[in-house]
Amino acid sequence: MSYTPPPLRPDEERTWSVLTHVIAGGLNLITGGLFAGLIGAIVIYVVYKDRGPFIRQHATTTLNFQITLIIVEIIGWILSIIIVGFVILAAAWVLNIIFSILGALAANRGEPYTYPLAIKFFK
Repeated sequence: MSYTPPPLRPDEERTWSVLTHVIAGGLNLITGGLFAGLIGAIVIYVVYKDRGPFIRQHATTTLNFQITLIIVEIIGWILSIIIVGFVILAAAWVLNIIFSILGALAANRGEPYTYPLAIKFFK
């Protein structure tokens, strides 16, 4: 027998959708680590993906963006041998802040959001 968690109420879905962007983006910024934002996105995705379509869309798009960010950051660190790598890392940091805020604002308004430039690993 498997346990199926009950669906979230619309206000709960919206709240967790906002937190998805804030937690993933914030963890990445606070820790400065490559994988902190990804871990936050994975946890929320796994726990809430089956609790409603709105949270699933926001958790999926956040997860895709965090994976994309890791790829960009790895490329940036490799290219930091030459100056352009530091520019890539700075751009990734700024875009993480901007896109996470835009995603959280869209979720708060009850709107879907897709991160620009994110590779769609999950749908």
